Amino acid sequence: MSTAAEKTAAQKTAAQKTALELGEYTAASPSSYHAAAEAARRLQAAGFELLDEAQAWNLAPGGRYVLVRDGAVTAFALPADVSAGDLRYRVFGAHTDSPGFKLKPGSAHTAAGFTQVGVEVYGGVLLNSWLDRELCFAGRLALRDGTTVLARTPGIARIPQLAIHLDRQVNDGLRLDRQQHTVPVIGLEVCGGDVIELLAESAGVSADRLVGHDVITAPVQEASLFGASQELLACSRMDNLSSTFAGLRAMEELDANNLTAVSVFISNDHEEVGSETRTGASGPMLADILERISISVGADREEHLRAVAGSICVSADAGHAVHPNYPERHDPQVRPTLGDGLLLKLNAVQRYATDAAGTAEWARLCNAAGAQFQPFVSNNAQPCGSTIGPLTATRLGMTVIDAGIPLLSMHSAREMAAVSDIEALVRLAHAHLG
Repeated sequence: MSTAAEKTAAQKTAAQKTALELGEYTAASPSSYHAAAEAARRLQAAGFELLDEAQAWNLAPGGRYVLVRDGAVTAFALPADVSAGDLRYRVFGAHTDSPGFKLKPGSAHTAAGFTQVGVEVYGGVLLNSWLDRELCFAGRLALRDGTTVLARTPGIARIPQLAIHLDRQVNDGLRLDRQQHTVPVIGLEVCGGDVIELLAESAGVSADRLVGHDVITAPVQEASLFGASQELLACSRMDNLSSTFAGLRAMEELDANNLTAVSVFISNDHEEVGSETRTGASGPMLADILERISISVGADREEHLRAVAGSICVSADAGHAVHPNYPERHDPQVRPTLGDGLLLKLNAVQRYATDAAGTAEWARLCNAAGAQFQPFVSNNAQPCGSTIGPLTATRLGMTVIDAGIPLLSMHSAREMAAVSDIEALVRLAHAHLG
């Protein structure tokens, strides 16, 4: 019989493996377009059928389906005995995009012997964390025939910091101009270098076929475990690929034979810049997909609205743990920490959608998943950000719970989480969707 210590060690090993699998998913997903495509690839390998939104859908009871719209991905599974009269949805929502720098068109130039390219700040970038890191360019390329292809370069770029000898006061306060000080170097002028050429080559197309691009930077450093017991993970883009990964894992392992509601996983794009796009949570994507599912099982308009009203969504997005070096920036009484459970995010002015009813459902889910949770509220002097949760609740009218794993260094080029929290979110997604 295994001792308690041996069981704990085995559980920790499982959590570490899950965390490193998240690292592998982020490595395969340097842009939202890659994140959506990689999720669809994995789901198809697990038996999901790829749908085309522009074609008629013929959905079957017990069927499992996946679709990609640009940088967003949705998957759903129907119960084997699905019917219009008792239709319900259980939704797990996330987002695929992360802060970074977007490649500007026609921006290659030379300066002081270097080749550089212009970039535009995407989302709430923690600017200083992006200095002195090797970066790739990744995203989608639009071709003259109207098709798009995914592309990524190796780690060819770096935003070099000014040496302390040339800024003796830098440790008294670093100030970075978003235009002047964040221009990546991609090589020496004598060697030339063309990001567009390299992106086209990586996609297997000629550069003269390109007419547009949506390309962003991403750090190329691999995820790694650290801490005295290897209990922590350092990784890029855990906000919010940690949640996308959890939903993906739950859908991959779903047993459609045991479903009592339609399980839906969606990871929207553009959350970091406001969500007001065709693939963002303010757009029609989720509402349209749910309506098409209802139609496919024979539901009329009233039955569809009843189904949505009786449904529930977990909006999973990373949140803040208390920073040990800046404890005054957090609420003085509510003190969530890494490794002590998932966050339940609450906000009086509805920047998060969780209410009392959602809290009760969250407690039930965590109990079913064997996961701890801890509330998160902001210090009143530090207004919080928001998520897809309030947008989903506003568009659809269903109960929405805002939750996620706690992080340190959110929006840094390299964020920090506890491996136990990552595994707990995967279990939670299983409990909610399956």
